[in-house]
Amino acid sequence: QVQVTESGGGLVQAGGSLRLSCAASGRTFSPYAMGWFRQAPGKERAFVAAISWNGINTYYADSVKARFTISRDNAKNTAYLQMNSLKPEDTAVYYCAAGPRIERFRLYTDYAATPNFDSWGQGTQVTVSS
Repeated sequence: QVQVTESGGGLVQAGGSLRLSCAASGRTFSPYAMGWFRQAPGKERAFVAAISWNGINTYYADSVKARFTISRDNAKNTAYLQMNSLKPEDTAVYYCAAGPRIERFRLYTDYAATPNFDSWGQGTQVTVSS
């Protein structure tokens, strides 16, 4: 099994930037998709971005498209989420997830589905002040 740990959250003013990191460990020799989700107070966990096991395909929620960029470095077993032009509505706990059953991942809807990801991190808080 793959374990993941997030880092890089914090407090930033609106319009600012943050970069989140997600370090994977464990069964990292097998391919796995990676995703970022977020959960704001009183709301359900929501899809933010995802990347295929080989880094070729990326997917974004409409609310973050053109502002956030997901990437991965398989040599370092790490995925990143570069967040630019942050807005107060981006405030949430951000979770990284790994999906080792790559046969589940074909379409955007597959990458946006929380049940397709088997391993989740503890989350990192991102707070954007206005």
